[in-house]
Amino acid sequence: MEENEDKIEETPIEAAGSPQGEADSADPANSPTPEPDATAAQARRRRLEKVGLVTSDKMTKTVVVRVERQVRHPKYKRYIRRRTKFMAHDEIGAHIGDIVRIVETRPLSARKRWRVVEIVQKAS
Repeated sequence: MEENEDKIEETPIEAAGSPQGEADSADPANSPTPEPDATAAQARRRRLEKVGLVTSDKMTKTVVVRVERQVRHPKYKRYIRRRTKFMAHDEIGAHIGDIVRIVETRPLSARKRWRVVEIVQKAS
């Protein structure tokens, strides 16, 4: 157990007293600059994205997007089509029949937690 304690104590001392550490701090060109966005992006999880069809655009700056997915039936082992409706904030101006990409965001109202990022395909 004493050997492990010695290794723990020696490791920080060696790292602090290394000549490379002093050279990096003295020369700003060689020192790596930490990116402020990198730590914030790592702390936050990646936001979910979904692609769906706009079924209603009657509300102001809000669209209803129907997202379809396929799930396997537990007993019959066949794939079943399931639909989910999401209310999404729309600054872009999507209309009924458009296929859009939505991304998860903070709660904007009682039922609206998604935001339209892009219109993948315009309605014909």
